[in-house]
Amino acid sequence: MKVSAEQPKIIVVGSSSIDLVLNTSFHPEPNETVIAQKSETFFGGKGANQAVGTARLGASTFFIGCVGMDPYGQQILRNLVDENVNVGFVHEDLDHATGTAYVTAAHGKNAIVVVPSANYCLEPKHLESAERFFSTADLVLTQLEIPMNVVEKTYEFAKKYNKKLGIYASPAARISEEILEYASFIVAKSNELSIIFGEESREKILRKYPNKLFVRDDANSTIYHNGSEMKYHRNDPEDMPNKMGMGDAFTSGFSIALCHGNEIDDCVKFGNDVSLKVAQKRGSQTGLPKLKDFGL
Repeated sequence: MKVSAEQPKIIVVGSSSIDLVLNTSFHPEPNETVIAQKSETFFGGKGANQAVGTARLGASTFFIGCVGMDPYGQQILRNLVDENVNVGFVHEDLDHATGTAYVTAAHGKNAIVVVPSANYCLEPKHLESAERFFSTADLVLTQLEIPMNVVEKTYEFAKKYNKKLGIYASPAARISEEILEYASFIVAKSNELSIIFGEESREKILRKYPNKLFVRDDANSTIYHNGSEMKYHRNDPEDMPNKMGMGDAFTSGFSIALCHGNEIDDCVKFGNDVSLKVAQKRGSQTGLPKLKDFGL
């Protein structure tokens, strides 16, 4: 992957949370109690993960989100500042707690319950105070753990200033055709395509969005259509202790490669490489790499 002399400027509009992970022998069934071997706490939220991911890879990153005015919220803000993310436009809500995610991890699979809380208090007006920064951004990133009207406002500003827009369409929800057509790229999970795009075959959906839609699965593989044929990249390690945040890591790596002017195939490869790094450590942000980890 080539790296230009210019530092990318990226705005991330999205969620942040504290992830509470319970490591168990198996996932409990309804009306069943299991004993956890240990519990762990990590920083998470798809927006915060991508903010940290792009900042570690050398971008000047601005994060727009919402946290509660509570200890978790303060921890998240301190962590983002420590990661060189600009938090000047993170709203602190007095009436709602910081978002959390409760994860039961067993045999390499995660069952996750997300409590959005303050993340759902993010409003379009919070973006308006940061509008001047959209005019100078190279790329705007968003995900779907925030209200859809905020995603729509993010699209409006990206379009107004003719900026690239990247969408990690997770958790899956229907997105307007207008936004899908404008987006520079869309990352989606293979088992959620019908929710986002309707009941069409994966191949037909991919052909409809060449070099734009990138479909991921939990084996760290990415498939897309380049306008002529299907392309497939896979980095599936023998040991994958963590599968949380792999989509965010891919999105971060892809975004950085795109901002540096790389071809789509190289962007996908780098996204997969970044995702592989994060899979080797526990937590969504712990293993996020820096450019020097790739000799760049």
